[in-house]
Amino acid sequence: MIQKSISTIALVLALAACDAGNQTNKNETTQAAPEMSEVNQNAAIMEFFDEVMAERLALNPLQAERLGDKSNNDKWPEVTDAAAEKMLALYKEQLAALRTFDFNALDAKTQLSYRIFEITAERFLANHQWRHHGYPVNQMFGWQTTVPSHLMTVHSVSNKADAEAYVKRLERVETFLGQVAADMKVRANMGVMAPQFVYPYVITASENLFKGAPFEEGEDGIILANFKRKVGTLNLPDGEEAELVEAATAALLGGFKSGYDMLIAELKREQGIATTDDGAWKFPDGEAFYAQALKNNTTTDMSADEIHQLGLDNVERIHGAMKEIMKQVEFEGSLQDFFAFTRDDPRFYYENTDAGKEEYIAKANEYVDAMRTKVPEYFDLMPKAPMEVRAVEKFRENSAGKAFYQRSAPDGSRPGIFYANLRDTRLMPTYQLEALAYHEGIPGHHFQIAISQELDGVPLFQRTARFTAFSEGWGLYTEELGKDMGFYSDPYSDFGRLAMELWRACRLVVDTGLHHKKWTREQAIQYLSDNTPNPLGDNIAAIERYIVMPGQATAYMVGKLKIMELREKARAELGDKFDWRGFHSVVLANGAVPLSILEENVNAWVAKLKG
Repeated sequence: MIQKSISTIALVLALAACDAGNQTNKNETTQAAPEMSEVNQNAAIMEFFDEVMAERLALNPLQAERLGDKSNNDKWPEVTDAAAEKMLALYKEQLAALRTFDFNALDAKTQLSYRIFEITAERFLANHQWRHHGYPVNQMFGWQTTVPSHLMTVHSVSNKADAEAYVKRLERVETFLGQVAADMKVRANMGVMAPQFVYPYVITASENLFKGAPFEEGEDGIILANFKRKVGTLNLPDGEEAELVEAATAALLGGFKSGYDMLIAELKREQGIATTDDGAWKFPDGEAFYAQALKNNTTTDMSADEIHQLGLDNVERIHGAMKEIMKQVEFEGSLQDFFAFTRDDPRFYYENTDAGKEEYIAKANEYVDAMRTKVPEYFDLMPKAPMEVRAVEKFRENSAGKAFYQRSAPDGSRPGIFYANLRDTRLMPTYQLEALAYHEGIPGHHFQIAISQELDGVPLFQRTARFTAFSEGWGLYTEELGKDMGFYSDPYSDFGRLAMELWRACRLVVDTGLHHKKWTREQAIQYLSDNTPNPLGDNIAAIERYIVMPGQATAYMVGKLKIMELREKARAELGDKFDWRGFHSVVLANGAVPLSILEENVNAWVAKLKG
């Protein structure tokens, strides 16, 4: 398909050039119309963007389905070396095709799309050599939980064909997880293997899927129950519904169980030989890999040492702001005493019961609803997609993060979801809930991601591009924006905001400590215990997260600081001309971008307003 697309586009451009040339020859006093050439270039490259994204999605059925394309909803992706080489060749071909376009003939908006395409393609090519560096199965995410969560939350069943595709996917888990297990074996032979602490989490999460029918007596397991519920909404004749349920049951006992048996066997094999070395430094060429991971996540060229120092500086700054909160609430004692008070006093936690968890969700909705009434004063670009607050499902709450956002479906069939992990409310202090609601919900990730998906005239690849420093920087930025908007009336909630910012500053220190300075897991946990109010269990889970996701945790604070820097610079230069809504629009209007491009966009906006 790419060859056909390139040929079509080349013909359009050639004809445009011929038309311009013929017009000049006929009448030398009449200039060829550059506008026509520009229009043709813009239209042709937009067609190219659509074609190449379609080709990528054809190789990634899960992403395609999340974006509303159900054409391959009976398939899992391929995770073989052959598939990786195929994708590499595709990206090389697409990048070469991009460079056949005349950048200077494109309008400004399309030039930005060109640059984003080029940057993301070059990043993919640079990362290919590291494709075996990392853990495709870990306690934070991985194929062991992606399979059930995708089936349950993304795979919609609106007709019998969708139900049959669900069954085929269950059958094909055997092939898919067989590939995952083989890939893990390749990595292990290279010396890329998760530390020992990971294996109990992922083995248990995998084995939990065999609870309930059809694997054992009793209530339906989570997958069968989900399938029955979805099929039950179709109102099929009884015989057809029963046949589908019977087929799903057979697939669960067959290909689904066989696939997980293979994965669990490989996990147990690795568990027997895994070490306690935690950092990426242990990988082949680990130093170079980690430098690339930092570059990917921060979209800067900052070194590990520079990021480490940035973290130390901001930890000191935030500790100072926390001491001001202590004065405000008239707390006597040290900062560590205040940490212990906020960590241990029961007033800051809901009961760890179903009723307490319902209270938590209700309070989260209260914060989100209050923010909804205020955002029109600060935003004129807002998403159409709705958003809901939910507790993380039981089957994955032990391995999932503290809170996260799941994007809405572009076609409106699925809302954006702010997930809170309530496996233990003692890990979710109420003083952090307000900032968490702004970060994961409104105006944080829901605004940033849903707006990106809904942008008109912006190619799909750009609307779904991922730049972690931008997206997570935005989430962290909106926590402080809530204070600018007049929220955090409770000083303890403001302390919670600072505690979450402190958490991100500490991430700069411990991530680089683990992966660059060869800190142990225990050293990193102790740093968090010494410098944050978070409980020990929180600190352990966090460090274990950073261990399996090298560099990712550094993106938040780096991105937030850049957005704040650009905003304050704009306010200083524009004075009374500064407009909150205009600033937020220029940040969000192009989807996720590298921080360098964000700076260019904001500077251009400031220059335009200054005249």
